[in-house]
This record gives sequence, C-alpha cells and structure tokens, in this order.
Amino acid sequence: MGVFRTIVLPSLRLVVWAAIAVALLWLAFGRGTAAEQEAAASPSAVLEPATAPVVRGDVVNTVSLTGTIAADPAATVKSTAAGEVGRVRAEVGQAVEKGTPLFTVLVPVEETAAAPAAAADPAAAPTAPAAPAAPRTRTVTVTAPSAGTLATLDVLPQQQVTVGQQVATVSPGTLSVSAPLTQEQQFRLLAPPTTAQVTVPGGPGTFECTGLRTGTPEAPSAAPDPTGGYVDPYADPAQSPTGATVSCRVPDGVQVFPGLSATVDVTAGSATGALLVPVTAVRGRVGTGTVWTVDDTGTPTETEVTLGLTDGANVEVTDGLEEGAQVLQFVPGDDQVTDPYATGGMYGMGY
Repeated sequence: MGVFRTIVLPSLRLVVWAAIAVALLWLAFGRGTAAEQEAAASPSAVLEPATAPVVRGDVVNTVSLTGTIAADPAATVKSTAAGEVGRVRAEVGQAVEKGTPLFTVLVPVEETAAAPAAAADPAAAPTAPAAPAAPRTRTVTVTAPSAGTLATLDVLPQQQVTVGQQVATVSPGTLSVSAPLTQEQQFRLLAPPTTAQVTVPGGPGTFECTGLRTGTPEAPSAAPDPTGGYVDPYADPAQSPTGATVSCRVPDGVQVFPGLSATVDVTAGSATGALLVPVTAVRGRVGTGTVWTVDDTGTPTETEVTLGLTDGANVEVTDGLEEGAQVLQFVPGDDQVTDPYATGGMYGMGY
C-alpha cells in the first residue's frame, strides 16, 4: 500500500497533467491546416442588396394631417365717405345681412358761387344784409359688407370719419379647420379635391368639410418658434414644414369649438390594378423618377420611369417598368443613414 501511494499515484497524476498539456498545445498551434484556418477566418455569408418585385395593386393617395379648428376671421367695415357721423343704426352683437345699414355720414356739399348782384340804386333806401344760409349736406349710408354678427362698431354721433377708416367688423360666425403641410404632403396634394374628412377626438363623428383649399395663410402666425431656430441635422427634408396649409369650412350644425385639434384626411385620387414599387426604390416622387432594375445576374441598371399616385409606402409607375421586374429596394447611395435607430435597422437595409 505504501508503494502505491508514494510511487504509482504520483506517476499517474503526472501522466494525466502531461496529456492535458499536449491537448492544449495541439488546440493552440496544431489544429487544421493553413488553408482551413484562412477559410475559418473568412465570413460565411455575403450580404446582397435587397430587391423588390414590380407588382400590380391598388393605391389610394390619402394624406392624413393634424390640424386645428379656428373661427373664421371677421370682415372689416370701412367708411365710404368723409364727414360727420349722423345716425347710428346698428349695435354690437346684432345679426346683420349683406347691405344692412350700420350708420350714416353727413357729407358737406360745396356751394356754387352766386352771380354778382346788380349795382344798387344810390337813391334807394338801404336794405338789411341777408342771413347766411345753413351749410348743405348729403347723407351717405355705410352698410355691412357680408352677413354675420356685428362684432365691433367704433363710431359715435357727430364723430368725424374719413374715407377708408376702419369703423366696424362683422364676424361670419363660421369655423374652419386648418392643417400645416410638409414638403412631401404639398407635392402629394398638387391637385387637391374640394372636400376632406375631419375627425375631432372626443367630439362628433367624422364629418365632411367643404371648400377645401391649399396655400399660404394671409396672416402668418406670430407665435414664437418652440425650437428656438434649431435645425435637426438628422431630420428628413421631405418632412420639413413649408408654411403652406390646407383648410376647409366646418358645416353648419356640427358642434365643435375653436382651439380643438382635429385629424384631416384628404384623398387626392386612387388607382386600381396599377404597377407599384416601394417609394424607397425610386429617386424622385412627382412626375418622373429613377429606379434600378436588376437582371438575372444581379446587375443593377438605372431606369427612367413615369410616376403616378402614391400612398406614402408605394408609388404607381405608369411607364418604364413591366410587372414582375426586380428593382433595388433602396436607391443606391441613399440607403445608408447616420441614425442607427432609424426604421429598417442599421444602414436602412433591413439587415
């Protein structure tokens, strides 16, 4: 027993440690050939650009906007004559129609020069001088320019007014919905309809507003810029506001209030069975654009196309492509983005 403990057991322990050391040396320096090591160091997958097929489908050009309900501006009443206010014939808060008299103006009438009197007979008795004639005036009535409620009336009897002086305002008592447009949205509404669908959170159901129009407001808002003039370098230029707005009239009988927010859905055309490609595959959005078609060998070819409607995700191609063709899903050179958290993953390629 003493020989086993002093000689055999230590010898076995040395053999085991020697085997472990040899195995470690083989793993570190002797595993595989040089060619095998090079192959193991090379990537086993090759990333290729994503492609998308040209397919047929339906497209509806509906632009959804966030807007605000506001009271329509009051019409300004100006004096149409210079003179003294005579009779005030209306009061603030009164409902008026177009042409309703508001007040009168007494306008002085210039007297024509009288013919010289004949030479008096020196022998005749002197006569008393005639009393001066009262000044003559004509009456001009200032009327309401439109129907509504008389909001202000800033004249008093015997007050002097001048031509063009602002003397009153008439509120139409109607409401409108207005929403700002970005660059992309403005291009999508080059031919807007005359109506839109409006939804007010917590209010009445979706209703149709009429008289839809686009353009720049006559009186730009003087509200301070909450961003302090800061421009986000990562912002998409297509999503930048242009200063243009979409507005339409709230129908009579719909109970909403100024200052409420609203969603405005404007549908400016639709197409059925159209050739569609993703908007990310096209350089250009209006009229004409460029896509990169891919042949059987995977070689991309720049191709000019004619564009139609878009729904923001897909765009209609009216000329330049055939159904089933393959195109690059992302425009070359536009697929890499700085923001790693952008939709689609790092580099915008979906990998």
